[in-house]
Amino acid sequence: MDPHFHDISIGIYRQERESGPGYLVHTYSQKPRALERIEFVIQAMATLGGMQQEGPRLRFTCGDPHQLTVRRIFIEACKLKPDAKVEPRPLNILDKKSNLNITVFGVGSGVYEFRSEAGGEDAASRVSAIAGGLAKLAEMTRVSSTHEQVAFACKHAHDAAVGTMLIRALNVRAILREEEMAASRGVLTAPSAQK
Repeated sequence: MDPHFHDISIGIYRQERESGPGYLVHTYSQKPRALERIEFVIQAMATLGGMQQEGPRLRFTCGDPHQLTVRRIFIEACKLKPDAKVEPRPLNILDKKSNLNITVFGVGSGVYEFRSEAGGEDAASRVSAIAGGLAKLAEMTRVSSTHEQVAFACKHAHDAAVGTMLIRALNVRAILREEEMAASRGVLTAPSAQK
């Protein structure tokens, strides 16, 4: 349900195409300007996720589906008001729990390294937890024994997507609860499939 536009239902559908997996953002709502809202969500996803738009569909240029990443970007885009200015989010954030600035650096081949402004065991532990949070949200894998690096399996950089999910990586439990609640609300079904 979209709280910013008449509580319409918006869905995202994965479609296999010749160019690889793509995603269609859609609503069955017939409300005036509903298609404008869908277009806004598509544009927001393209910006927040660094995704390529092909007509009404979105995809990652690497060709990988990155399904969990897309789902998170979709949720973030739907949270935005229609008049919001959408920009890629930075690769750094203030972690209020540790009061540290956390910065993420792309080091090549889809690998991202997390660093804090201060050293010490507590900082290293928090950096590791945030890296683990992003790995869980985006289906990334850890690539170092220090747990400060995570990587996309596709071996491509996705800076915009990482920036978008970084704020959520600080508190993964809350995100998982939110997704669980959203899943329990129901499923968007085509009118022809409804009884």
